[in-house]
Amino acid sequence: MQLTQYGCFIDGVWAPASSGGYVEVLDPATGSLIAEIARGREADVDAAVASARQALPAWADSLPAQRARLLAAIARRILNEQEELARLESLDTGKPLQQAQADAVAAARFFEYYAGIADKVQGASIPIGTEFFDFTVREPMGVTAQIVPWNYPLQIACRGIAPALATGNTVVVKPAELACLSVLALTRICHEEGLPAGVLNVVTGLGHEAGAALAAHSDINLLVFTGSVQTGRNVMRAAAENIVPVLLELGGKSPNIVLPDADVDAIAPLLLKAAFPHAGQTCSAGTRVLVHRSQHKKLVERLSALLKTLKVGPGLQKPDIGALVSRAQQQKVEGYIDLARQEGATVIQGGVWQGDTDMAAGSFVMPTILDDVGAGMRVHQEEIFGPVLSIVAFDDEDEAVRIANATEYGLVAGVWGKDVGATHRIARRVQAGQVFINCYGAGGGVELPFGGYRKSGFGREKGLDALLSYTQVKNICIRIES
Repeated sequence: MQLTQYGCFIDGVWAPASSGGYVEVLDPATGSLIAEIARGREADVDAAVASARQALPAWADSLPAQRARLLAAIARRILNEQEELARLESLDTGKPLQQAQADAVAAARFFEYYAGIADKVQGASIPIGTEFFDFTVREPMGVTAQIVPWNYPLQIACRGIAPALATGNTVVVKPAELACLSVLALTRICHEEGLPAGVLNVVTGLGHEAGAALAAHSDINLLVFTGSVQTGRNVMRAAAENIVPVLLELGGKSPNIVLPDADVDAIAPLLLKAAFPHAGQTCSAGTRVLVHRSQHKKLVERLSALLKTLKVGPGLQKPDIGALVSRAQQQKVEGYIDLARQEGATVIQGGVWQGDTDMAAGSFVMPTILDDVGAGMRVHQEEIFGPVLSIVAFDDEDEAVRIANATEYGLVAGVWGKDVGATHRIARRVQAGQVFINCYGAGGGVELPFGGYRKSGFGREKGLDALLSYTQVKNICIRIES
């Protein structure tokens, strides 16, 4: 089988990187080579930004209704090609195929949602007396740079590209080198549906080369980044040199708080589902369960029983848990499980791969439950980004809130219980950008504003609140001659 090579997409044309180099893309379930992507560098980023800058005036001045029709057409194409997009996403990231299929549907939904908003972005009039007519307009930020992570490349690319295009911005995307094939397929769809040249550009390559060059570019107007805290710091420093605003989503250590009156049998499967999407490689995963001491033993037993039923395997075989994205990620997660033992936590089950030897070449980790976890342990504080669930017991509402807030993150939280007053009080006190009561995730929630407190980042994506990030307000005041 001939190996597929992907170029950069700049000014409406696919082409090799200026260096002529390529980066290998591996299947994390087998370790085998599945494609090569162009190794874009600073010169390619310069060309992509210049193309986006040149295309900006015409795109920003286009009728919002025209942009809406184009975004709607792209959404239809994504739905029409969802099976192939899901296959690429599963093969490239290692996630179960059924989760990749949900990602493809969500990707289409982003374009549908913002197609419906494109012609409804309005300003306001401000009454300041009869001598003046004062009003505001929302204008596009300009050239937006989007650095997309490897865990949800299709979804996260769409959640940034769709609102950017809807509000008249142009886009330069740098997808992660570990997983980007679905983003390149999305780019093809946008081009074939008639998106003008230069409005969307994609530069593939390594983060420290193409990604760093894009973050530091002096001719971008907004930088959107999803990834680790440390890389987020570097991105902010680079953008600060050019006084470029940044929209950051940096991860989480999200708690699910189980109250004394919660139905443990009913919610246990939901807690596992919240903890292990894409093998726990999800910033919003509920990887901490805080349970009232009266429910602790029962919940541990129920979760342990359910864990034994989970199937682990290559994503295209539709398992419950797929491969981690790379061998390095696998080793990192296994290191945290060893650390948990050293810190005094109890590994109920899971850990190092114990399955078929013919899968040993893949980056698999058995889903793991850690009990007897203390709030000060590193496995409680730090984002592991793997299929590892920590369980902590609490005695009262105040302690539950204190433990929930005892990390540097604040992205998502869940509260489970029948007492409406208690669940609402806790939701108000937990420091997180999203709080779900007796549910978790709401099916992706394209309509729901998403972002974090503290080191989970700042700014909001998804929903109407994304318009605040992708537009800027201009105030115009006219003096009226008497």
